[in-house]
Amino acid sequence: MDLARADVLDRLERFYDAVPRDVARCEEYDALVLFVREGAGWPFYARPRLDATEHPTLADVTAVRARQRELGLPEVFEWVHEHQPDLLAVARSAGLSVLEAPLMLLEPERLPEPGTFSDVPVRVLDPAEPGFAADIALRRAVAAVGFANGGTARGEAGPAERDAAVAGLDVAALEEEATRVADGRRVSVLAGTPGEGALASGMAMRVGDVAEIAGVATLPSARRRGLGAAVTATLARELRAAGTDLIFLSAGSEDIARVYLRVGFRRIGTACIAEPAAVI
Repeated sequence: MDLARADVLDRLERFYDAVPRDVARCEEYDALVLFVREGAGWPFYARPRLDATEHPTLADVTAVRARQRELGLPEVFEWVHEHQPDLLAVARSAGLSVLEAPLMLLEPERLPEPGTFSDVPVRVLDPAEPGFAADIALRRAVAAVGFANGGTARGEAGPAERDAAVAGLDVAALEEEATRVADGRRVSVLAGTPGEGALASGMAMRVGDVAEIAGVATLPSARRRGLGAAVTATLARELRAAGTDLIFLSAGSEDIARVYLRVGFRRIGTACIAEPAAVI
């Protein structure tokens, strides 16, 4: 591995470790750390300890899974394969299914204008605006519908399913979102038209000069209109304007990765997400 790539991967490891720490407690199990969210919100993962001197073992994974079940948490593990290549076999031996997602890094000089992908407007959400709470609820609803109907193919689910998925935000969750946007740790965007409403959404998490774009989703009925690329480009441009010099993401599949190639990202590794296999 060349030194430049190794430095990027080290910075990503520090980012992954830092993101949960202000809202979660850390429980260590030898070479793994489990982040346990304090209060309401999306649950976090377990991943290799940043300062571990040994690789995670089957015993470590088993101990963490038992604790996740005890706490009622999803049995989810995340890591970068190039940092922990042995963990893939360990996770599979524990009976976990592993998604191997393309890990992609932005090359800023290749970042196009969002308008080259779609004529649908993309808005950066502002907590000072009176409609911020409704916009955040819409962002989450679009993501819920989009990820429930994965892939890049067009489908039937659209505005009706989005509206049915809108849920009110509790005060604590909304305050957390507003605080993170205001201090630059989060960027959220919505793409849509006056007639159709919100059609695509996305967000980014930022720690210092490193940021991850995540949750990019399009309603199935609105796919193949360049919205995912436009949302991603908007997020990347907003992050660059804020001084972020390393922007990355994990694509859910090779098909989805091709969308991000058009936005100026290139593959640098593999992000692994392990969880129990679905029971059919």
